[in-house]
Amino acid sequence: MSVDSIPEARNTPETPQQSLSTAAARNLATTTKSAPQMQEITSRWLLRMLPWVEAKGGAYRVNRRLRHTIGDGRIEFVQEGAMVRVIPLELGELAILRGFKDTEVLAALADRCTQHDFVAGEVLAERGSRADRIHLIAHGRVRQTSVGKYGGEVTIAVLADGDHFGENALSGPDARHACTVTAETSGTLLTLSRADFTAVQASAPHLQAHVDLFNHRARQQQNKHGEAEIALSAGHVGETDLPGTFVDYELKPREYELSVAQTVLRIHTRVADLYNGPMNQSEEQLRLTVEALRERQEHELINNREFGLLHNADFKQRIQPRSGPPTPDDMDDLLCRRRGTKLFLAHPRTVAAIGRGFSACGLYPDHVDLGGQSVPAWRGVPILPCNKIPISKQQTSSIIAMRTGEENQGVIGLRQTGLEDEYEPGLSVRFMGINEKAITSYLVSTYYSAAVLLPDALGVLENVQIAPGPR
Repeated sequence: MSVDSIPEARNTPETPQQSLSTAAARNLATTTKSAPQMQEITSRWLLRMLPWVEAKGGAYRVNRRLRHTIGDGRIEFVQEGAMVRVIPLELGELAILRGFKDTEVLAALADRCTQHDFVAGEVLAERGSRADRIHLIAHGRVRQTSVGKYGGEVTIAVLADGDHFGENALSGPDARHACTVTAETSGTLLTLSRADFTAVQASAPHLQAHVDLFNHRARQQQNKHGEAEIALSAGHVGETDLPGTFVDYELKPREYELSVAQTVLRIHTRVADLYNGPMNQSEEQLRLTVEALRERQEHELINNREFGLLHNADFKQRIQPRSGPPTPDDMDDLLCRRRGTKLFLAHPRTVAAIGRGFSACGLYPDHVDLGGQSVPAWRGVPILPCNKIPISKQQTSSIIAMRTGEENQGVIGLRQTGLEDEYEPGLSVRFMGINEKAITSYLVSTYYSAAVLLPDALGVLENVQIAPGPR
């Protein structure tokens, strides 16, 4: 018979406690504790890497040489089921219609656009063929190719949603396609024929005048960046008449005004008076609030529609990946579009996709030391994580490349220091008083913006596929 089956054994009292329990001992002990932790805090590489410039008066004006801007923007569409229409005012993004504001004429042109649904592999335009219509890409990806100097096919560009090609068709009947355009995916585009454009133009004299002015500007001397040419003479001998010139400026330069992020921090006086040991409650509340404001500041510098980097990249500096996932060739395409690229910014998942793309090519990114921290790099340019760059529902994201600093005509951060009750550079904490409920209030404010001094200072590789492929 087992001991458990004996009634007396089951009723035997437990061994009496012989020392103080830990539960009771904790009543007399001082607990070791951490400061309040916050998962939202990130490395905030953008705030650390941007050179910050004082914006006295709350604004910063970017003066540039005069540029003959003739339009090369993205076009937006509206979708009604399977039908797609171009927004009439968006036609103003075309070079030939840039600055034209007559909504009735633009609506007439939009009504004459016809829809074409294409499939992957379809040839949309042949190199050397007559260009008799402009193509507006509503959805999908197409590749422009041509014949290289030594034979073989070379990729000129990859176009996607909002891009267009064949605009030279509107200029005259002798226009030809300079490259072959092939669909990489299925999609939809709208076309506007030269005949329809000419018909609307004939009934709208002010459109004809606008087109004539466009053609005149297109004939003006300008460099490859669209800036007004500076007349020079070189290689001459003897007493040659030298050309006279001057450097013209933009008459209406862009001004960046400082934006603001604010919140009101409230702390009950009883908490601040009685519960300040061993940590100061007011200081800890303020520290976490400042961290949240700095995170918001970086988010705005990336995504704000007025001054955010993703929305201020010049359209000529926005490129598409060759195949979807990021490859070394894509990174080189992004890198070569500017001198002195200082850094790449990408979502952490995009950084992982870059690593997979390099591994698939048998390459391994370099590493550089940045403030004592080793970070991956390509061609010596650090690739820094930034989780503020959005990821779409289709699992695509963007990679930002930039040149920084005023002296380099790059991207700069704007702020104003010396504020009243300044807590950190460009951030102030102002006492707002104590209300009838004994709650102390502090106004926490930070002022900031970002400016792109030259269009080529900032570039974006868009629609990068970051979802890993099948194993």
